Amino acid sequence: MRNILALLCVFLMAAHQSTSLLTKGESIRNTIHNIVNIAQITLVHIKKLKLLASPIGVPPPSILGLSNISHELGVLDIELQQHPFLIQIQADVSSLEGRVRSLAFSMECPLKPKPAVQMNESVFPESHLYMTVTKVQHYLEELLLNKGKLKLC
Repeated sequence: MRNILALLCVFLMAAHQSTSLLTKGESIRNTIHNIVNIAQITLVHIKKLKLLASPIGVPPPSILGLSNISHELGVLDIELQQHPFLIQIQADVSSLEGRVRSLAFSMECPLKPKPAVQMNESVFPESHLYMTVTKVQHYLEELLLNKGKLKLC
């Protein structure tokens, strides 16, 4: 009888170890990896647009930490919503912003409220489209170069 109880205990302990949840550090590492993957995929989607190289200059993005990144992605998401042609890129950026916001929340970082939707009726919609795509592209390239900032609030 003792042998059966001992085997049962060993079995339960082994089952517990094989189904244990991820540690907070592992979860953060996986989320950062997912964020980087989504950013890379979004850049591929942008390149597939085959837009002409834009001579439009955009200011360099600021990548300070999760709170800032979440806010900036939210602003880009709103800009992308104004262009139905860019629906896949908008979905990617929206997903990316959600992951960053979730990561910031799990790391107990202070978050700014999501930006308010502001419709921008541009006199030159095609130029605005190029500007928006260029801003998203530059921001994601900069994010990938500074992915270590995804560990900071």
